[in-house]
Amino acid sequence: MQRASTIFGATFEVERKKARLAELEEATAKEGLWDSPEKAESLLKERKALETILAKWADIAKSLEDLHAYLELYDEKEDPSLATEIEQHADSLSARLDDMEVERMLGGENDERNAIVTIHAGAGGTESQDWAEMLLRMYTRFADRSGYGVEVVERQEGEEAGIKSATILVSGDHPYGYWKAESGVHRLVRISPFDANKRRHTSFASVFVSPEIDDNVQIQINDSDLKIDTLRSSGAGGQHVNKVESAVRITHEPSGVTVLCQQERSQHKNRATAMKILRSKLYELEMRQRAAKVAEAHKTKKEIAWGSQIRSYVLAPYRMVKDHRTGHETGNVDAVLDGELIAFIRKYLLSAGAEGEQRSA
Repeated sequence: MQRASTIFGATFEVERKKARLAELEEATAKEGLWDSPEKAESLLKERKALETILAKWADIAKSLEDLHAYLELYDEKEDPSLATEIEQHADSLSARLDDMEVERMLGGENDERNAIVTIHAGAGGTESQDWAEMLLRMYTRFADRSGYGVEVVERQEGEEAGIKSATILVSGDHPYGYWKAESGVHRLVRISPFDANKRRHTSFASVFVSPEIDDNVQIQINDSDLKIDTLRSSGAGGQHVNKVESAVRITHEPSGVTVLCQQERSQHKNRATAMKILRSKLYELEMRQRAAKVAEAHKTKKEIAWGSQIRSYVLAPYRMVKDHRTGHETGNVDAVLDGELIAFIRKYLLSAGAEGEQRSA
C-alpha cells in the first residue's frame, strides 16, 4: 500500500506541490508583499489552492493506510465479515481519487473562465429546431442542478417549434473547464411528434463552447473585417421587440464567425455584448487551431461537423444515451435530458486527461 501511495502521489505531483507551497509561504511572509496588490492576491490565491489540494491528498493517503490495515487484518484472521467493509472503503477511496483526478484536469489556462455556450439546430427544419430547444432545456436543468448561473444572450425561435439557435453565458465553478466537454454534434433518434405517420427521425444540433475572455487577453480585430447589422429582436418581449431594431448581428468576415445579441433593450448594450462574445469565440478558435497543429486533431478533439457526433440520444426503437468519445452510456434517457450530465462530463475529462498523459509519455 505504501507503493500505491507513492504511485498516486507521483500522479498528483504531491512533492512538487509541497515544494511550491514552501516557496509561496516564504514569498508571502516577506515585507512589502502588498506593494503590488495584484501580485499579492495571485500568490495568496495559488497558496490557498495548493493548501486545499494537499489537505485532500493527506486525507486520501490516510485512507490508503487504513485500507492497508484492513487488508492485513483480513489476511491474518481470514474473517469474511471484513470483506464488505473493505469493499466499501475501497469504493469510497476510488471515488475520492476520481474527484481529485477531475480537479487536476481542471487546471487549464481558461478552465476557471465563464463559458459561452451556443446551440445551433442542424438541417431538418422543425425536427432539428425542436431538438435544439431540448438541448437548451437540458443545459438549463444541468446548470440548476449544479449551481451554475445562466444568462440567455440570444435566442432565435423556430418557424413552427423549437429554436434555430441560442447562446447562453454560464458562470460558477470552472464553467469552461466542465462545459467544454459538450462541444460537438449531438444526435437524436426518436419517433417524430411532428410526423403524422409516426416514423423514426434522426436530428442533429451542434454545441460550441468557448471561454469568456476579459480585456487582459489581446485579440486583434480590425473594424474593416466586421459586418454589423441591426435588426428587430424576435421572441417574447412586448411592443419594444417588434418596433425597435435593437438586436445586433456581427460577422467577422475572415473567419466566418457570426454573433447575434438581442436580449437587451438597448442596441448599444447588445453591440457591446456581441463584441465580447465575438472576441471570446475568435480566441477559442485560435486556441483550437494551435492545438490542431500540435496534436493534428487527435481523437479527443474531433472536428465539430455533421457526421462527427460526440453523443447519441436514442429514444426509439430502444432507449440509450451514449458518448462516442468515452463509450459511457446509460439507458435512463429521461434523466439525462433533465440535466443529469455530470457522469458524462467526468468520464470525458478523465478520458481526455489519460490520453494527454499517454501522448506526453
